[in-house]
Amino acid sequence: MSNTDFESLYSRSTPIFLDKYMSNLDFPSTYKPPETSRLDYFYDRPGTIPGQLHLSPDAQPAELVLIDYDRDRATRVSIADPKIIKQHLNTHTVSWVDVLGLGNMETWDALSPIFNLHRMLVEDVVNVPQRPKIEHYQDQLLIIAIMVVLNPDRTGFSKEQVSLVLGKNYLLTIQEEPEEDCFHGVRQRIDVDRGIIRTQGADYLAYCLLDAIVDGFFPVLEYYGELIEDLEDEVITRPDRSTLEKIYKVRRELLTIRRAIWPQRDAINSLIRDGSDLVSSEVQVYLRDCYDHTVQVMDMVETYRELATGLMDVYLSAVGNKMNEIMKLLTVVSAIFIPLTFIAGLYGMNFDRAKSPVNMPELGWYWGYPFCLALMMTTAGSLVFFFWKRGWFRSVM
Repeated sequence: MSNTDFESLYSRSTPIFLDKYMSNLDFPSTYKPPETSRLDYFYDRPGTIPGQLHLSPDAQPAELVLIDYDRDRATRVSIADPKIIKQHLNTHTVSWVDVLGLGNMETWDALSPIFNLHRMLVEDVVNVPQRPKIEHYQDQLLIIAIMVVLNPDRTGFSKEQVSLVLGKNYLLTIQEEPEEDCFHGVRQRIDVDRGIIRTQGADYLAYCLLDAIVDGFFPVLEYYGELIEDLEDEVITRPDRSTLEKIYKVRRELLTIRRAIWPQRDAINSLIRDGSDLVSSEVQVYLRDCYDHTVQVMDMVETYRELATGLMDVYLSAVGNKMNEIMKLLTVVSAIFIPLTFIAGLYGMNFDRAKSPVNMPELGWYWGYPFCLALMMTTAGSLVFFFWKRGWFRSVM
């Protein structure tokens, strides 16, 4: 058995033994297995062998699309057999292999030898989500980015990892979800030969895709800008508990966008600062423009987060003012009825008029009851007129 066969057998059998070993370990009750969420990155259990892939046993093969082009022509085909790709890698044309979905073990068993992918590179590509970063390998450059796409019904956004593997004359992209992406404009530019993309190399194609990913944040942020404006009106006019839930949801989603774009900005900056043999000096200039876009996105995210935080304060103030208005109304009503209650309580006392002539002589009057009602109405009317002159009714009605 050759070393290659032994290594392949070892890599396939190790997860089985490792799972049996890890199942016998006593982990703390607070330990949670890796799971996908909007805030957490993928992580392995302690002691996991580096380079191990975590794919579902029933995962379907990924769809492969090859776009091969040069100055004179461009072709786009779906590939059923990955071996066909190899004949395009050593030509003068630029080959863009787009992997739609993470695929299964058979997918990566076929792609890894074709592109000579390092097992640590494959681990970062498959075990999602990873933190956006730049990794240098022999004759290859790995770029991990986070792509956000606004949902068609404009009720939020979807987030996925996009991995770019840049070689001398090829670019391998792996998308976590095959349904939606923001690369339509780049594909159209290649098809109709618009711009300079067909005259440039694979590094310029990598820049175009990275720029499309960064620019994809702007429609999402535009949606949240409109949402915050609507929430501002709602907070002032009709604040309720659902308003508070909407504000909290906006703050959480803006935090998710911030966590996606912040390391992405650092990754692009490191690529500009450190450079790479696979990225020409001309493309470095374009990358600086892409970096400027990430800075703009960061500024917009921070501004919207501050506005959302301010909306929380405005909501609390609005609820407090609403409570004060209610208390003021109750105070006015109480102030009107307190004298009336005093009059009713005064004449409700039981004193024997036969014992003394000064014991409520009004009770013996012919007009005693109408006089008492008139006194109450006069007292209440005087208070109402006083409060009206002070402007209290305008503020509580």
